This record gives sequence, C-alpha cells and structure tokens, in this order.
Amino acid sequence: MKTVSFKNIKLGGFWADRAEINRTVTLPTVYKRFKESGRFDAFKCDWHEGSDAPRPHYFWDSDVAKWIEAASYILCFHPDPELEKIVDSTVDLIEKNQSENGYFNIYFTAVEPDKRFAVRDWHELYCAGHLLEAALAYNEATGKDKFLRIMIKYIDLIEKVFKIEHSAQFDTPGHEEIELALVKLYNFTKDEKYLNLSKYFVDTRGKGEKDAAQNNWAGPDYYQSDIPVREFTHAEGHSVRAMYLYCAMADLAGITGDKELFDACERVFDNTAYRQMYITGGIGSASRGERFTEDYVLPNSEAYAETCAAIGLALFARRMSAVCPDSKYADVAERAMYNGSISGVSLDGRAFFYMNPLEIDLEKRRVCEKWYYGKDTYKPITQRVELFGCSCCPPNIARFVASMGDFLYSYDDDTVYIHHYMQSEAEFDGIKITQQTRYPNEGEVRITLSGMKGKKAAVRIPGWCSYVSLGGEKLAAPVKKGYAYIDITEDSQTLDLWFEMKCVFIAANPKVAADNGKVCLCRGPVVYCAESVMNDNVNLRNISLDINGVTGLTFSDEIGMYIAETDAFEDAPSDSLYFDASQAEPVKRKIKMLPYFAYANHGESNMAVWLRKG
Repeated sequence: MKTVSFKNIKLGGFWADRAEINRTVTLPTVYKRFKESGRFDAFKCDWHEGSDAPRPHYFWDSDVAKWIEAASYILCFHPDPELEKIVDSTVDLIEKNQSENGYFNIYFTAVEPDKRFAVRDWHELYCAGHLLEAALAYNEATGKDKFLRIMIKYIDLIEKVFKIEHSAQFDTPGHEEIELALVKLYNFTKDEKYLNLSKYFVDTRGKGEKDAAQNNWAGPDYYQSDIPVREFTHAEGHSVRAMYLYCAMADLAGITGDKELFDACERVFDNTAYRQMYITGGIGSASRGERFTEDYVLPNSEAYAETCAAIGLALFARRMSAVCPDSKYADVAERAMYNGSISGVSLDGRAFFYMNPLEIDLEKRRVCEKWYYGKDTYKPITQRVELFGCSCCPPNIARFVASMGDFLYSYDDDTVYIHHYMQSEAEFDGIKITQQTRYPNEGEVRITLSGMKGKKAAVRIPGWCSYVSLGGEKLAAPVKKGYAYIDITEDSQTLDLWFEMKCVFIAANPKVAADNGKVCLCRGPVVYCAESVMNDNVNLRNISLDINGVTGLTFSDEIGMYIAETDAFEDAPSDSLYFDASQAEPVKRKIKMLPYFAYANHGESNMAVWLRKG
C-alpha cells in the first residue's frame, strides 16, 4: 500500500485557512519565542557554567527540529529565502559542532558530555529522531542535502553504539521517536540497515537488561518496556511515547508483513479508542506522568490530554489505515484532527495549550488553589500561552497542520482509498482527484476522479454517519470495514456523496464516572462545548441540555465552523443551603455551543464539553 504525500495535494477550505495562519503566524511566533528563550543560539554549543545564556535543556534539539520540519513542509508550497536562511544557519552550527565520530546533541555536547548514551530518560535518541525527520523534510523541500548527510553520519554512529557494539548504557530509547524516523530514512534511501535498526529498537523493547536497570520512579510500563511489544494488549504509560512507538510498529508491520506486530498494534489501538480516549480524541488522562491510567477513567477538569498525544494518535491511526483500511482508524484520526489536536493552538495562531481539559470551572479552581492545592500539585492553565518551559506542542502542531494532506489517500494497484474529506486537488501516479466540499460543515462531497478507469474508489463512511447517498440515491455499493467500493468505469468520473450531518447528543459508557447523567453535543466529527462567556456568564454546573434537538446553527467566520444553539434548563436560584427540590422549577433558556477546539479564545471562562441531560 502506498500513501499520497501532502506535497501532491493542494488543500482548500477549512484546512487551507488553518494552514495559512500556521504559515504566517504560528511558525514565526514559535521561532520568535524559541529565539528569545535561547533554543536556536544553543546550537552554538558554547554554554558553560556562569554563562549569561540559558542552560540548554536535554530536549531543546527536538523543539527546534520540529520547527525546521514544519518550516520545510511550508517551503514545499511557499518558497521563502529568509526562512531557508534561518534553517541553513542552524544546519551550519550543527555541522560545526558535530563530533568527528558523528555525534550531535546540544545538551550532551555543552552541558554533560560525559553522559552521552548513558541516561535513558534524557531524550537523546528522541532528539536524534526529530533531527532526522527535519533533515529528511528539508532535503525534500529544498534539495539541500547537508543536513541529511550530517544526520546519516549520526545515525550510523547510533547503529554502531547500540546495535553492533552494545556499548551504550541503555538498550532502547526512553522516549520513542527515532524508530519511526528510521523508517522514514529507509523509505528515502532504501538502505535496509536503517529499517533493521528501527526493528532492533522495537524488538529489543521490553527485553533489555540495561533498560531495566535504568527504570526510575515511573516503572517499566511508563516506558512501554515491561513486556515485549508483540505481547501488548492495551495502551499504557506516557501517552506520547506510546503513540510514537505504535507508529513505528505499524510502519514496520506494513513494510515487513509482520502480522503478529500488526495484531499488537490493533489491540493497543482498540484499547485506546474504545476504553481510554476522550470524545475529543485526547488521550493520557493523568497529569502525573502525562500518561494512560485505567480503562474508562476519563476525568474532565483534570484531563491532561496533551496536544502532542492527540497528534500522535492521529499519526498512528493514519498508519494503520495505510496498512489495513478500516474506517475505525480514520474515524479516530478525524476525531483527533478536528478536536483534541487543534485545540492546542489559538484561533489567531499565536498561543498554545499543552494540556486540553474537557472542563474548566474557575470557581472550583479558585477554591482549590486557595485551600487544597499543595505546592507541587498540578494546576492546569485556563488560557493559552506563547511558550512553555517544555514546548514540544507548539512546533508539533505547526508541522501537523502543515502536512495535513498526508491523511487523505492511500492506494494499491486496484484501489484508491479516500480516508478523509477536504476541499482539495491531488495528483499522483497519473491519477487526479478533486474534492469539492465544505466538510466538516456540510455533508456534501463531490469527488472527481481521473486516470482511474478500471480501478475502484474506496470511500470511507464515517462512523458518526447513519445515512449516506451517492448521486441522490442511498449508497448501494458493497461495503467492507467501513469503506464503500465503487467501480470507476470512465476516464473522468464524478461521485456526488452526501453524508447526513445532524446534531447528536452523545452519552458515555456508564463506566465513565465523570460523565454519568451527562451528554455531549456533536455534529459530524466536530465536538461542541459550552462557555459561560458566550452565555451571560451562566454557571454551567446549573445547566441541563434538552436532547430533543438543536434550535439553530450560525456560521462563525472567526472559527470557520458553526456555532450551535440549543434549548436548555437552568436550575432555579435559591438562597437556602438546602431546599425542597419539588418546589424549584428549572428555568428554560438557550445555550450557545461552539466547536471544542475554539474554546478559550474570548477571555477566561468556564467551559464544559459534558453537560447534564435535561
């Protein structure tokens, strides 16, 4: 199965608008903050004790690498000499400070050079992986290969130290990422030693004696290292690390045909999607360790749901779609794409959330901060900020949005799989596909296919859709694993699809204690929430939604999607601490609800995805 690169796709509509903000605002904003914080100058590797410069952190390489990767993706469509100049100057510093044997890392060069390949949890190979991804992206965008040559030299050293000599003090990365980057390097070079190195890290995980000796406070499950990967039955540990590992496992399963490895991927995917995922596509419910906890434990106001984790889930799901098309993968990717990932960036593209809770209760937080929160207790922020001490999310969202087209298509000799619906034009291998649509705002999608005569188009039927038509008639094509297979009999053929897109109130499994007696409003793949700032500062805890229907939809140019208005009931006010409930009639009122990803853009406000059922 082949995938179609975003470089072969021109997006329009919602994602084109987000991409333009990403290019003109997000990328330069992140650069400015990284420059101010010392991240770019750290590549000079001249920090020393007593220096005025900020002490480099051991993951700063990865922050800048993801920024370079995002910049490279943007350069594919928007040549920019000044942007290239920034990247080239950084590459020059990497070349200057690369050790003779190929080693490069800011922290372990300038701060603690005696600890190279000695501390598993300090992101050394994670940084190498992100730098490699950036180098591949920059080479493909510009044709300049210096960065890639530098990184290949470093990767060859890593192969020697870890796979050949076994001289490092740990066996596999503490934070996975290099595994999937090595697959990308193999796909580019076709040199099997890079594929084999990825396989080595994946296959050694859960078996390494050196790794076991380095487990710290979190335990081996935190690092997905308690058992060999083929024995995985559920998602566990740090959610971002897990997703990057699963991405590599899916890549390897697809390339090598390893069914046992793919089956493990499917088990952890199903557990994630159907037991441990927020309705927004967020994953990782615990702030301590940014990790998975237990099935059905999905608190709302305490939700961690890191932006990078939702992105990682979407990337994992995309890979699974490419190995074995099943609509459940694209359904989950879509949920994360439109909700739990882009909630991590403000509508204007300037500020970011690291965590993405499903509820904000300002009064509750005020009281807790005053009386209950200890010095080291996690207190989630209520407004996005332009920079975190740990700023993995801002450049990650930038590269994610810049390469969104990667999600649309995969194909084999007989079939083109249409996984997602976006206003777009694509050309690949003599095939041209045009989508005309206002999705996800509307359910109409006109797909024009050229160069596919004699093949099939497999169009995904979204899991949220209860009725789909083709050419005005109920879809009659054979359906397998959520894809309708349509014969293409003309040189140029148009498919007029219509997905019924209505507002639906969703309930959670009763085992999800946080959502008992509550409902969530969804329309298509978009999850909605209520903000008090949009509703006369009403106390959202006192609101119950009337699930008999939504009374109106109003398009928001600022958001690029509809704001919904629904009937609701507000608890009657009372001055008594306790009172006879039968004497307190709720008051009918309207509640405006906006797409979840757009919350916290209009000042500090209470917010809730799940509200009581009326």
